[in-house]
Amino acid sequence: MAYEGLQAEVVSFKGHNGDTGEAYYARPTRAGKVPGIVVIMHLPGWDEWIIEVARKFAHHGYAAISPHLYFREGPGNPDDIGARVRAAGGGPDAQVMGDVAGSIAYLRAQPNATGKVGVIGFCSGGRHAYLAGCSVRGIDAVVDCWGGNVVVSDPKLLDAKRPVAPIDLTDKLTAPLIGIFGNDDQNPNRDHVNRTEEVLKKLGKSYEFHRYDGCGHAFFNTMRPSYRPEQALDGWNKVFAFLKKNLG
Repeated sequence: MAYEGLQAEVVSFKGHNGDTGEAYYARPTRAGKVPGIVVIMHLPGWDEWIIEVARKFAHHGYAAISPHLYFREGPGNPDDIGARVRAAGGGPDAQVMGDVAGSIAYLRAQPNATGKVGVIGFCSGGRHAYLAGCSVRGIDAVVDCWGGNVVVSDPKLLDAKRPVAPIDLTDKLTAPLIGIFGNDDQNPNRDHVNRTEEVLKKLGKSYEFHRYDGCGHAFFNTMRPSYRPEQALDGWNKVFAFLKKNLG
């Protein structure tokens, strides 16, 4: 067949502390088992572009789930909810990790699952993907797309919501990791990326970093002025090659 058919819908999943939330689930309709991917949303929230990313993965042969990490803030438009949570500094790390773990469990429970599952995140979601790779069991591949605050320069930036810098948990990382970064980004900036790579290399972790000139933050995002089509295409190709190698 020339293209994969896909089915996409909003489903319920069990997240942190057994809370029931919404997630967007997209999968190929062809017969056979497929690997899974958790799409961790960015700080703006569970928006249209994140939903498109989930469908992109289904088009490429993965069962993708993107949990609405702000579902506890009540019903309503996800963009409005996202604005409120963003103003309050985002969700607590422990809560997000519980929701990621619940999303992984949802994928593995499906009859079409191979059992292999990766995580990908963008912006704050990239940080969460890195953190999940170091703290959530059973992840087979990690994709960090310009995750900010993986490195925390000032301890005063840590708080009850974010008590630990993800970089300090790198020794617990067991899955291979790919990082995608723009060289003009300010968070993470070049120094942050260099420091992260130094730790990964020192600890002998399996990783690959790709850095792009002329790109700032969110250069994959087709709905932002920061979108850079040529570099985004190359970056996506590298991400899919990495996932094919590690998830199948």
